[in-house]
Amino acid sequence: MFGIEALDLARIQFAFTISFHIVFPAITIGLASYLAVLEGLWLKTGEGVYRDLYHFWSKIFAVNFGMGVVSGVVMAYQFGTNWSAFSDFAGAVTGPLLTYEVLTAFFLEAGFLGVMLFGWNRVGPGLHFLSTLMVAVGTLISTFWILASNSWMHTPQGFEIIDGRVIPVDWFAVVFNPSFPYRLAHMATAAFLATAFFVGASAAWHLLRGRNNPAIRKMLSMAMWMALLVAPVQALIGDFHGLNTLEYQPAKIAAIEGHWENHGDEPTPLILFGWPDMEAEETRFKLEIPALGSLILTHSLDQQVPALKEFAKEDRPNSTIVFWTFRVMVGLGLLMILTGIWGFWLRLRGRLFENRTFLHLVVWMGPSGVLAILAGWFTTEIGRQPWVVYGLMRTADASSGHSAEQVGLTLALFVVVYFALFGAGISYVMRLVRRGPVTDEGKQEGAGGPGRQRTPARPISAADESFEAGESDELGERN
Repeated sequence: MFGIEALDLARIQFAFTISFHIVFPAITIGLASYLAVLEGLWLKTGEGVYRDLYHFWSKIFAVNFGMGVVSGVVMAYQFGTNWSAFSDFAGAVTGPLLTYEVLTAFFLEAGFLGVMLFGWNRVGPGLHFLSTLMVAVGTLISTFWILASNSWMHTPQGFEIIDGRVIPVDWFAVVFNPSFPYRLAHMATAAFLATAFFVGASAAWHLLRGRNNPAIRKMLSMAMWMALLVAPVQALIGDFHGLNTLEYQPAKIAAIEGHWENHGDEPTPLILFGWPDMEAEETRFKLEIPALGSLILTHSLDQQVPALKEFAKEDRPNSTIVFWTFRVMVGLGLLMILTGIWGFWLRLRGRLFENRTFLHLVVWMGPSGVLAILAGWFTTEIGRQPWVVYGLMRTADASSGHSAEQVGLTLALFVVVYFALFGAGISYVMRLVRRGPVTDEGKQEGAGGPGRQRTPARPISAADESFEAGESDELGERN
């Protein structure tokens, strides 16, 4: 189909669906913990601003949760439809790990989500807070199992291969494989940062339009504290993750660095920018700093980083892609750190909520966390190629063998449906954000769905806002 093989189309389809999917769980993970913090602060202090923010962000959480569940179901089916050879080979490991996620995280969330979204005035404050905590814990447990499964594909251990299939022999080794702790910490922290900048951008947008009330100010203040404290921690986690990757996937590090060969005993330079050419086996137009690659990646000035030419051509990841996706991720991370520092400086001067240049920056940084997550996932997954299970099974051997026409048709359908369905969902979330929190809203009345007596309630119905034509144009005028 258009000169593209079925394998490439299957990879594009999986990349497309997971790129849509990862956005919603990332925000859901961060918002769940944010809601738990808000409710805990409200119970401790009794300040209504925390209650108002809880009710506002719980609506956005509900929409994200619903879209995350729907998009996640598709991911599971693709293992059987497009990657059946992989499922047959490694299903004895990945199948149980995904089942554990359902039995722990999904069941926990299902048991408490309804109470969290609709039980504010129907159960005691202690039980409601417990429900919010359990939903937050459930999202983190889900992250645990998903990262355990994916990390095993990067650094497999605790198994034997019997009759051409992977058979687990040590589940502790399977779950706590060498890359798992670093990747779990990196992803969870990324979700918190993505949420912080989403919340911060929402607050900055309202402040720029003159809606300066305690709830909006609290949103920005909490988001900037998170950026200041957590963004540098994420950089440290990333450093540890890089050292682990250098040990277990050196070809990926060589591709990320665009580093083709070592010269004598010279330490490895750091290539800041350039264009890795896979055919010519060189990085063109490069701007490099001598010895800095060795210092960053080995924490020494005398050790060299493995080079791409040390690996067979068929075992090299696509350096042209991962070289730039990695730099996008790191660049956004540095901007997050700088934003947090600038926010702290403005806070000390008492101008955190008034500096319009800073507020514009925070608005533009709103999607930075999500974009960094996508860039990071592209780096780690494309960098694993040509392996689907590193060192054990190549991606070319993992597909189901469908024709290019079949895979191309389903890919086209996915593109149309996803942009229509999730585009509408994202648009609705942004309309909720533009409306902003309602201050001093008091307690919600009614049973069942929000504001509806004895009406069955579904998670997404927690976002009960209605928008009249032209309402969004008037939001900037409200205080």
